[in-house]
Amino acid sequence: MELREDSYVTLNDGHKMPVIGFGTYAPLQLPKSLAEEGVKVALEVGYRHIDCAFIYGNEVEVGRAINQKIADGTVKREEVFYTGKLWSTFQAPDKVCPAVEKSLKDLQLDYIDLFIIHSPIELKPGDNPFPVDENGKLIYHNTDIRETWKALEECKDAGLVRSIGVSNFNKSQVELILNNPELKYKPVCNQVECHIYLNQSKLQEFLKSHDIVLVGYSVLGSSRDEKWIDQNSPVLLEDPVLKSLAEKLGRTPAQVAMRFLLQRGIVVLAKSFTPARIKQNFQVFDFQLSEDEMKTLEGLNKNMRYISTLQWQDHPKYPFHDEY
Repeated sequence: MELREDSYVTLNDGHKMPVIGFGTYAPLQLPKSLAEEGVKVALEVGYRHIDCAFIYGNEVEVGRAINQKIADGTVKREEVFYTGKLWSTFQAPDKVCPAVEKSLKDLQLDYIDLFIIHSPIELKPGDNPFPVDENGKLIYHNTDIRETWKALEECKDAGLVRSIGVSNFNKSQVELILNNPELKYKPVCNQVECHIYLNQSKLQEFLKSHDIVLVGYSVLGSSRDEKWIDQNSPVLLEDPVLKSLAEKLGRTPAQVAMRFLLQRGIVVLAKSFTPARIKQNFQVFDFQLSEDEMKTLEGLNKNMRYISTLQWQDHPKYPFHDEY
């Protein structure tokens, strides 16, 4: 399949990242087979960027889907861009490469295209992904993130991963890595929540000045997972301004919400397990929003997060989003 010029972005290390990714997170109560089937459909309709993570608990299924689509000739391995993530209990330098190797084994892949630090927050190292004390409070840990980054650089040098980046970092956390005199590779991206209600323009400007791509998740709002989402938050795809613009353009609100971010140079991760919607969400290359339409959508920004940080509220540095 020919990669259209506007369908990928070149990262600061020279690798190419498709600008639309398929997100595979699903609330734990849903069957893991949903992600497996979803990835197959996504690859069939043209997605080439698959976003997953150790903590989603479905890398085995996602890897199986990718390998099946390689085996049946739908895609070649080099056409698939796979993103994995380093969970918060594996930030100690000696745990970083083993975490990558565990993901590779689960995925049954030889290398990972992009591996990112899932969160700047570190939890007590070990096999329990959410370690808690006797009062049920999360147990934090404090490895210097620059040491974690150095270990990731070693995974890149060893050929386990092609590109490395971060996720959920604010400006000063990114700067900590960039200003390290021992820095060998800059992060290629920072994956953060981003949508019409939280357009991240300040953070994007900062990242752009360092040739770091902003990758947006929850671009269509969110799956309303009760563990992470304030149930009273507005449903993004039902926004009246977005809906009337979509109607005018003969598009779905999701397509317009994604197009808005794409035109700002943001890589978008879209998530759905409905085949028709998976396909629809990929059909965003054949229309353009005018300058006025972009301005209208920019006006919807409320700096509102869907992903609650309340579960980290006992962390000494909470809240984390006082700055961009």
